Amino acid sequence: MEEKFKSGFVSLVGRTNVGKSTLLNRLIGEKVAIATSKPQTTRTAIKAIVNGDNYQIIITDTPGIHKPKTKLSKTMIDTAFKMFSEVDAIIFLIEATSENIGMGDSRILEKIKESNRPCILVVNKIDLIKKEKLLKIIELYSKEYNFSAIVPISAEKDIGIDELIKEILNLLPEGPKYYAEDEYTDQTSRQLAEEIIREKALKFLNDEVPHGIYVEVEKFSFRKTSKKEDIYDIEAYIYCLRESHKGIIIGKGGNKLKQIASYAREDIEKMLGTKVNLKVWVKVKEDWQENDNIVNKFKLK
Repeated sequence: MEEKFKSGFVSLVGRTNVGKSTLLNRLIGEKVAIATSKPQTTRTAIKAIVNGDNYQIIITDTPGIHKPKTKLSKTMIDTAFKMFSEVDAIIFLIEATSENIGMGDSRILEKIKESNRPCILVVNKIDLIKKEKLLKIIELYSKEYNFSAIVPISAEKDIGIDELIKEILNLLPEGPKYYAEDEYTDQTSRQLAEEIIREKALKFLNDEVPHGIYVEVEKFSFRKTSKKEDIYDIEAYIYCLRESHKGIIIGKGGNKLKQIASYAREDIEKMLGTKVNLKVWVKVKEDWQENDNIVNKFKLK
């Protein structure tokens, strides 16, 4: 008997830095969400498409839940919670290393209860703890909500991913293929390039700078070189909040900016499968986190 095709929409939610982007990239086998050790990495609701022989799962990686301090932060959190009413299921990602349910996780639990949607509790980073501690954290969260399933994983080590997909499919209805089989994200190449540049900035900059930056690609064009080789010309700006930050991003003799651009170019070339001519500049835009024209780009479409 032929297996019926299942498809549906899932929201991935959790506090900042619990490994949501790493999990998303692991599920689809492609890099669509930037993953760093610094919090509040994801800003937009990125859709990733997980394709199987008899299923298609559309997962949205929402911005990490944190205490909002700017209009941008508030928009990011509103986006994360707005997703709950529009999906078939929720994946709530927590860290196995947690000792208790903190304020951020408590707030997420409240919103999950309000949504009345099926929810899978996913306990990440199990490779860092002993089994006794894992059982304690599972027991703690089980008292708070009747989860459809609880799945221990390590996104970093690729442990428990198949089991998670199985549990997601248990919650999805029969449905059509919403995207072609070779699609794995709703992000454009331009958007992915912006995120790659921001990821490299997050990687190489001091802690006080990264979350005050915003990357915008102003030119993204394809051409043939004089030797008839394919190449993309990409020009991007890194916007920062202060003049002092601009100096840090550029670095002595421009070394820091060159490092960011060089590593970004390598990843963009891998993504596009062709050579890239990347130019990156830095500008100060003090109010960008409160600027409606920019903040609106992070709203759920």
